[in-house]
Amino acid sequence: MTENPDAADQTSAGGQRRDLTARLVVPEMDCPSCAQKVDKSLQRVDGVLDATLQPTTGTANVTYDPDRISEADVVEAIEAVGYEVVGGSDTDGDDKQTEADDGVDIAPPSEVWTSLRAKKTWLGAAFVALGLLFEFILTAQNVAVTSVLDYPLHVADVLFLGAVAASGIPVVRGGYYSAKNRSLDIDLLMGTAIIAATGIGYFVEAATLAVLFSIAELLEDYAMDRARDSLRELMELSPDEATVKRDGEEVTVPADEVEVGETVVVRPGDKIPLDGTVVEGESAVDQSPITGESVPVDKTAGDEVYAGAINEEGYLEVEVTSTAGDSTLSRIIEMVQGAQAKKTETEQFVDRFSGYYTPVVVVLAILTAAIPPVVISDPVSVDVAGYGVSFAGDWQTWFIRGLTLLVIACPCAFVISTPVSVVSGITSAAKNGVLIKGGNYLEAMGEVDAVAVDKTGTLTKGELAVTDVVPVGDTDEATLIRHAAGLERRSEHPIAAAILARVDESGVGDVPHPTGFESLTGKGIRGEIDGETYYAGKPALFEELGFDLSRVRRETDGGVLEEDTAESDDEVFTKDALAALEREGKTVVLVGTEAELLGAIAIADEVRPASKRAVQRLRELGVERVVMLTGDNEGTARAIAEEVDVDEYRAELLPEEKVDAVEELQAEYGEVAMVGDGINDAPALATAEVGIAMGAAGTDTALETADVALMGDDVGKLPYLYDLSHTANGVIRQNIWVSLGMKFLLALGVPLGLVNVALAVVVGDMGMSLGVTGNAMRLSRIGPDQFSDT
Repeated sequence: MTENPDAADQTSAGGQRRDLTARLVVPEMDCPSCAQKVDKSLQRVDGVLDATLQPTTGTANVTYDPDRISEADVVEAIEAVGYEVVGGSDTDGDDKQTEADDGVDIAPPSEVWTSLRAKKTWLGAAFVALGLLFEFILTAQNVAVTSVLDYPLHVADVLFLGAVAASGIPVVRGGYYSAKNRSLDIDLLMGTAIIAATGIGYFVEAATLAVLFSIAELLEDYAMDRARDSLRELMELSPDEATVKRDGEEVTVPADEVEVGETVVVRPGDKIPLDGTVVEGESAVDQSPITGESVPVDKTAGDEVYAGAINEEGYLEVEVTSTAGDSTLSRIIEMVQGAQAKKTETEQFVDRFSGYYTPVVVVLAILTAAIPPVVISDPVSVDVAGYGVSFAGDWQTWFIRGLTLLVIACPCAFVISTPVSVVSGITSAAKNGVLIKGGNYLEAMGEVDAVAVDKTGTLTKGELAVTDVVPVGDTDEATLIRHAAGLERRSEHPIAAAILARVDESGVGDVPHPTGFESLTGKGIRGEIDGETYYAGKPALFEELGFDLSRVRRETDGGVLEEDTAESDDEVFTKDALAALEREGKTVVLVGTEAELLGAIAIADEVRPASKRAVQRLRELGVERVVMLTGDNEGTARAIAEEVDVDEYRAELLPEEKVDAVEELQAEYGEVAMVGDGINDAPALATAEVGIAMGAAGTDTALETADVALMGDDVGKLPYLYDLSHTANGVIRQNIWVSLGMKFLLALGVPLGLVNVALAVVVGDMGMSLGVTGNAMRLSRIGPDQFSDT
């Protein structure tokens, strides 16, 4: 049994009570009706406080009072309704570890086609095939071999009964547990139908129903196992072992035994076992399992890396910053599993609907079997769409039709239509670097009418960079940037960091060391280089120094411009050129002495290359309005808005004003998604129907507060998220209405004699269940558009 730190800790000040949570794996609990049966059984156990059942993962988290019951009692309650619990421990209050600590949070892969149930099904199918052979072809050899209560049993009858025994007993057993728990589900309906058909001597129908339903169950198990595969792949990303440096030696230990602060060694081709910071080595790391980035990211000392990422080339030593259970990947897996447990509005509607649908159809089945034989005395012929349909009053005909309606009463196909779609969509998104916190957000994102996008860190990179270097006269770019960097190396302003970064990238040579450095508040900086005073700052600073920026000349004391030289070059750099740079949202820094201007450097928060295409793609997919919200000034906001082609922008907004903007968009357009950094934009994210955080990998706050988290800083994933969600909504609607429509058509055909038991099972149950599952699985084929920041 595991003491779950996330469970409600009911310990009082005196320590009288401690609630524990058993995390159990129940592989055969693979449908909502199965979970309902388990839930009813657990509710009857005194001491069970809460139960979270997830049929899509085959797991049960049961919180209980250890002073009243043990985990063994919980397991017994689940197994009492016919479902095996694997990997559990029979402890009753100590702190012994269970499978939950080993990371088992999903049912293991099942050998569907070689299981005991499958073998019984194949045996039953063989008996049915032989029985049909004797019944319709080898009729002379179909002799009576025995009798029961004076009723002769022929060879075919014995074979059919063998099929019922082999394939039908597991169904009847499940029906018994359903009846015991007063659960009107598929097992009870099918079990009842098999017993009834056998009891009145309809051996062909009983055997056919038992075998076909068992095949349907195997196919549904296979389909659910495939649905679980996507989550298993996510869980298998994190390696089980890590190579750790201890006492000067490298030792291989289980990943969950590595402590924070230890150093792990990651060689080329290895997976990074835990979140951490690179302390030695350089390499390209494939982070696509975590952030969805399509291109490996270069990592050097000081860079963060994530568990599950793959070291492509070089040798790395990583200082661990979080334990195995607290890594970014572990939180992603935990949240994906939690997301599947939250029912969407559509799921809740389907559950309510099925609660009425099944009893109504069962009543109709009983009425169909009982009333017509009493009411219809003579055969009646009716023309239906050109076909002659005969209504006879014999009990056998109407009993079989009632039996068929009983099969159709099972709501499995449309009950699973939403959860399998949600599982497929959420796990597919997680593998592409998009973490959706619940099926309700998956549905909501597909219905948004407008998208509000923060500027800094979302449409732009959130980091200042040099965009233009414009020298004046005989000065070259290298000289200009070198002198600017010499002055800025003593400054801590973000502009200084951008200029110094440009020096590192361009390799312009040695940067001079200034003396007599002085900050000119609100204007710029000043310092001496090689005995001469240089300035770097706003254009206004150089106008104060006497420069006429309309001609880029230094005025004399008499107000007369100094002699023009290099006229053609000077005309390139005018006050209008500076204004043009500023209109583009760039900050202009001039560099020069009191006598000579060396040139200008333009700095801006660069727009992500993917931003414009992402905005265009959102429109193509059907989003009505894309609006940029920013606290930046009007000029910068306008320039960025024009560059990325948003429909409108709103500038100089405080956090509370962003909330007002979102509410205005909701009033005008409908449902709104807000995209921001998950921290500064938290109020607006909470106000929108869907809050989306950018670059959430390694950021606890963003992971916890956002409804959706884009794990990497890739705004290009936004259209993918909308496309996936919109398609998922369509898939869910298709699954529900097609399955309901098929059930309706089959039900209409039953009284007319157009639908038999085999057709009801093959099409109405097995066919539709496989159809909705297969339709849901196609969501995994949707991938992000191939444009990115690279």
